[in-house]
Amino acid sequence: MNAPDTIFHRGLFTTLDRSNPTASAVAIKDGVFTAVGHDSEVMKLAGPSTKVIDLKGRRVLPGLIDNHLHIIRGGLNFNMELRWDGMWSLADAMAMLKKQVAVTPPPQWVRVVGGFTEHQFVEKRLPTIDELNAVAPDTPVFILHLYDRAILNGAALRAVGYTKDTPEPPGGEIMRDAKGNPTGLLLAKPNANILYATLAKGPKLPFEYQVNSTRHFMRELNRLGVTGAIDAGGGFQNYPEDYAVIQKLSDEGQLTIRLAYNLFTQKPKGEKQDFLNWTQSSKYKQGTDYFRHNGAGEMLVFSAADFEDFRVPRPDMPPEMEGELDEVVRILAQNKWPWRLHATYDETISRALDVFEKVNQEIPLDGLHWFFDHAETISDASIDRIAALGGGIAVQHRMAYQGEYFVERYGYGAAEATPPVKKIIDKGVKISAGTDATRVASYNPWVSLAWLVTGMTVGGLRLYPQRNCLDRETALRMWTENVTWFSNEEGKKGRIAVGLLADLIVPDRDFFSCAESEIADTTSDLTVVGGRIVYSAGAFKSLDDTPPPPAMPDWSPVRSFGGYGNWVGSDGKANAISARAMQACGCANLCGVHGHDHARAWSGKVPVSDLKSFWGALGCACWAV
Repeated sequence: MNAPDTIFHRGLFTTLDRSNPTASAVAIKDGVFTAVGHDSEVMKLAGPSTKVIDLKGRRVLPGLIDNHLHIIRGGLNFNMELRWDGMWSLADAMAMLKKQVAVTPPPQWVRVVGGFTEHQFVEKRLPTIDELNAVAPDTPVFILHLYDRAILNGAALRAVGYTKDTPEPPGGEIMRDAKGNPTGLLLAKPNANILYATLAKGPKLPFEYQVNSTRHFMRELNRLGVTGAIDAGGGFQNYPEDYAVIQKLSDEGQLTIRLAYNLFTQKPKGEKQDFLNWTQSSKYKQGTDYFRHNGAGEMLVFSAADFEDFRVPRPDMPPEMEGELDEVVRILAQNKWPWRLHATYDETISRALDVFEKVNQEIPLDGLHWFFDHAETISDASIDRIAALGGGIAVQHRMAYQGEYFVERYGYGAAEATPPVKKIIDKGVKISAGTDATRVASYNPWVSLAWLVTGMTVGGLRLYPQRNCLDRETALRMWTENVTWFSNEEGKKGRIAVGLLADLIVPDRDFFSCAESEIADTTSDLTVVGGRIVYSAGAFKSLDDTPPPPAMPDWSPVRSFGGYGNWVGSDGKANAISARAMQACGCANLCGVHGHDHARAWSGKVPVSDLKSFWGALGCACWAV
């Protein structure tokens, strides 16, 4: 037997291999685990050229795999974006913004493109337009909050050319003052197209900078323990033009994330032609273990897209949805392409299932790994129908960022199983977890794991009772082994076992013994993909010998702030501890009646027409939050 390339030993391995659940050492050869066992067994395999790495008794986990990440689009833009993900104070976020404005040359913008919610801030609010104008009188500033609104300062309004004569966009609103002039607030109602289209007006990076930017985004994901992802396509992400950067990195062996990608149609009323063309020009599963085709979606037809802005009523899908969806699904089924379909509400899911069941009668869907994304309000009946058709459900932690808005509209009781993860698992339906980053939520996988385990939003609101939360091992499987069904890679990765791809991480704390409140602040001290160290820090920092070149351009926010939690610009871990203490109860205002459980108070079944006067009379200050 040939000696391994690398041995990692003296570790506390959680393998997720039910036949061999724990180990202390692994051997890796040609990117694959060749031995998983105890030091006494594995160390014997070392040869003269084997690299031996002492893990110093640290916990080791399989690499994390995001089931829904807009990594290709995110990578093209990462170096231009100021990330407020993981910032717990609006004051600190605005200080970052001010510093970035000072170094951003014209005609460039400063852009904060999602990944955060106002509820994470101790101030519990977004910046005002006046505040943006004060720190950036001349530099365009664009701030995207989830998919519900964008805030533009005066310079950005001038840059995009919005005036009193600009017509109202379909499905959106440009807020105006008494004279009809745009104020700088754009609203999705509920269609986010106005937000996408406005952002697309900003400057773009040249190709070589996009390559650098994508490397830095992958590096940031590696820092958080991500070793794989399924790319869900995205608006304004055209195939094959916008895939040239990721293809170049794949061809040159520079990918540090294993990536499966789905193709997302860009043309309303032209979806059928898109998929006719793509099924002829692209082959399902084409590519390598690092970059491979994964089918269609998450957009199949625009008439089936129910946007997830819980601040507005649920949208009703148009009557043409079924006919248009039927045409596309038939093309996919005939070509044996799996698909994923964005669906927030059960009303959309049920209608889509009518189509899938009809197609299945003529073209059996057996063996096609198709699935719904999101499914926050899915019903028991729809779960059973998915099970009968052999489909799956991919959930993401959008409720960790939008839970407060859901509760305000639908009530605390309705939010207790959104989505009903535990029930889906109990029914035996294929299910996995991800983020839906980078806009509607953060790309940090540990926020998702914390949400699955604690049932809490990033703002501190407890959404789910304990019966709807997961134990840590089940949550970890949602982010590793379970995801492989959704990319049709079962038995290839997702566990630490002989013959599987050698992807592993050493978190900076023990996921199984740290406090629940610490899970979301986890990072990786060692990330390995295919046996290659792609990120290291802390005790393993000296092992990191292949970092990307500095972020380009030289004014990039990545140089000053890094990514999640401003980890370059400050002591991110210290800030996280301090911030968690400040907002341990999830808000900035203590109520004498309800403590900090304001959302439950707002949604309580009380005969009130005026929240302020009613609750104020009882001494409750929840209305003031």
